[in-house]
Amino acid sequence: MDWASVVGIVLALAGLLIGHGLEGGKLSSLVQPAAFAIVVIGTAGAVLLQTEAPTFMRGLRMLRWVFAPPPSQRAKLAREIAVWSLHARRDGLLSLEQYMQINKDKFVQKGLRLVVDGIHPDKIRGLLDTEVTAYEFGQRQAARIWESAAGYSPTIGILGAVLGLIHVMENLSDPAKLGSGIAVAFVSTVYGVGLANLFFYPVGNKLKAIVSEKVTQYEILTEVFYDIASGDHSRVIEERVASLLSRP
Repeated sequence: MDWASVVGIVLALAGLLIGHGLEGGKLSSLVQPAAFAIVVIGTAGAVLLQTEAPTFMRGLRMLRWVFAPPPSQRAKLAREIAVWSLHARRDGLLSLEQYMQINKDKFVQKGLRLVVDGIHPDKIRGLLDTEVTAYEFGQRQAARIWESAAGYSPTIGILGAVLGLIHVMENLSDPAKLGSGIAVAFVSTVYGVGLANLFFYPVGNKLKAIVSEKVTQYEILTEVFYDIASGDHSRVIEERVASLLSRP
């Protein structure tokens, strides 16, 4: 569990609610189902309109990474790379096949398979670079739905405000209905701007950072597979491992 994310969202909500309370507002005045439906459903529809359904669903599934990010694999990869290098130099490239079979990461499996098959090192680098680019593009597209939501929700909040004012104008002769219309108008704007800046933008930025971490690991692995296939000295591969462990 990433407690920084949990604390962050709690602080963001607490700041909003405490400020509202200090100004004499009531919590119930911020609870407007109509405004929530307009902003949330409208934003989801707009994002889905611009995104392919599989990408949209993948972006939703990535939300769990904000609170339970994938554990860092750097130390594990460093140990595995050291073992691969040792066995490749001592027993030959074919000895790496056993590690290809037990590793669950498809990228690692592909890299080891290319090395075991004796593919030219330059070809290995080119193929794996393409794989990294495709992975990064797909993951960033999925994470970008949250940035898109942050862009749409304030505008949709304004649309909700306009709808609320229309409701007010239609009921000028009935003062009892004016309050609910005005509430929807203002709370829609709060929901739109609040969700964008307190949730959607932070989620999108955090997911991009997680994707960048994975891409960095794959880029280093690409160079490691190139080094192993080239028969480079273990010292070169040790430097790759050092780079893997030291990068921020």
